Amino acid sequence: MRTSWQTIWSDRGGRLGIILLALFLLITLLAPAVLPDPRTMPDIAGGALLPPSPAHLLGTDHYSRDVLARLVAGARVSLAVAMGAVLISVTLGAAVGLVAGYLGGAIDAILMRLVDAALAIPRLFLLLLMVAIMEHIPLGVLILVIGATGWFGTSRLVRAEVMRLRTLDFVRAAEALGATRRGVVARHLLPNVAGPLAAATTLAVGDVILLEAGLSFLGLGVQPPTPSWGGMILDSKPFLVYAPWTSLPPGLAIVLTVLAVNLVGEALAQDSAGARP
Repeated sequence: MRTSWQTIWSDRGGRLGIILLALFLLITLLAPAVLPDPRTMPDIAGGALLPPSPAHLLGTDHYSRDVLARLVAGARVSLAVAMGAVLISVTLGAAVGLVAGYLGGAIDAILMRLVDAALAIPRLFLLLLMVAIMEHIPLGVLILVIGATGWFGTSRLVRAEVMRLRTLDFVRAAEALGATRRGVVARHLLPNVAGPLAAATTLAVGDVILLEAGLSFLGLGVQPPTPSWGGMILDSKPFLVYAPWTSLPPGLAIVLTVLAVNLVGEALAQDSAGARP
């Protein structure tokens, strides 16, 4: 069986996604060593809204801050939020889906009704409500809130896959040989749902990046002076016409990053669908 990396690399779209993500990761790790502090405002009056030049490759914003430095710093924040939130949501969703799908009965009914009720409420509404209650939300709490409101669909996916797997011969054989429920879940069910779960996880990263950017654009996400891609677009709203270099780079970064993770996720999803017995 091919590994996940071989699966992605063999797909043209997946290969492009890996290259784009690797490029973003390399820039994010190495560029801060040679770029100025993204919060530095050396000359607010004379250095504001300068167009791209050798001194500032992507120009400066209205506070004379280097746009490229803020773009790279914003990448670290946006990706950290996405990875942290997705890790929380996948962990919760996988746990609930495994329990509901394998145990079935009343436990499955109760858990799925709770999930159905949560899915009936728009996620953005829940986030806006929580953020509005807390006003200025810390970054760690933002990650927790986004993760805690994003596991419902994952639980349904895992539950459906577990319900399919538990009727197959290898699971029935393990149970007949005396394997405990924990052993069946850990050794037989969880490894076999890893493929669809990995694909869903990758696609969820792109959704969270867009969600965080949208919240930051509304002024409800990552708070200044910490840079984020959505916050950069919000700050550049008054200057879109005569200083487009302040808004185009973060917008393009969002588009390319989401495209890259979606290409990788689609490659994994196609392989998972083809690998099902």
